[in-house]
Amino acid sequence: MIAVDVGGTETKAALVAGTASDVRAVRQRRRATTRDADAVVDDVAALVDELRAGADDVEAVGLVVPGVVDEEDGVGVYSANLGWQDYPFVKQVEARTGLRTAFGHDVRAGGLAELRIGNAKGLRDAVIMPIGTGIAAALVLDGRVYRGDGSVGEIGHVDVGHGDPCGCGQTGCVEARASSAAIARRYTERSGNPVTGAADVARLVRAGENDAVVVWREAVDALARGILLVAALLGPEAVVLGGGLALAGPLLVDPLRDRLDGLITFQRRPELRLAALGDEAGCLGAALLAIDMLEER
Repeated sequence: MIAVDVGGTETKAALVAGTASDVRAVRQRRRATTRDADAVVDDVAALVDELRAGADDVEAVGLVVPGVVDEEDGVGVYSANLGWQDYPFVKQVEARTGLRTAFGHDVRAGGLAELRIGNAKGLRDAVIMPIGTGIAAALVLDGRVYRGDGSVGEIGHVDVGHGDPCGCGQTGCVEARASSAAIARRYTERSGNPVTGAADVARLVRAGENDAVVVWREAVDALARGILLVAALLGPEAVVLGGGLALAGPLLVDPLRDRLDGLITFQRRPELRLAALGDEAGCLGAALLAIDMLEER
């Protein structure tokens, strides 16, 4: 399979081999994500051509994208960060590549990979939450990734009461304070010191820089309140944190655990885990979707 994970900032692609229970990337490519659905398809087609060169028996493409998706019809319904609406991704990619294409949501695909081969393996009820340019969650219910009508898991757009505007048009969203992009933006606005990403802010937090500490604390609070809502509604065994922000490790998990302990009263207290697959999760999940599609034919 050739797997493509279109992220809010970067598009990752890989030639992937394996089975429905064990996949591995053989070759990988990355490029910046373009802010237009037609241009995204151009990039996907170019990546497929590059990765299939010299490869034997490429059987399918697995493509995952952010936002609201219609997996059955292969349509990207809406993306707040990338700006498309009702775009027929599967039709366009199949026409360009000549390969059957499995289609899904980037976060749910990453959740599927964590469930089958990562740190959610063995869990029956869990929330897998990558934190990157945006925030969404894969919901594992009774051992399966729940996709509903394609619009579930948008925890990043839950109002947790802080009042800041979000790109989706609402205010108070978890994503507006706790996404990697928001942390970098808010630190730059507060301090006047431009940074390139949340990793820069994390380094400043470790050094005790005051503005960074405040921004980080507010991000942790927003994230904890979002997890509290999930705990109240779903009672998961664990919340598995992934994406770029999870690379901060204890700098994120320790204060998040403390804040969650301060908020929880009667709700089931979910274990906090770090994802195992890093930023490969979306690609590996896209490949698993392709394998599942082929096995169903």
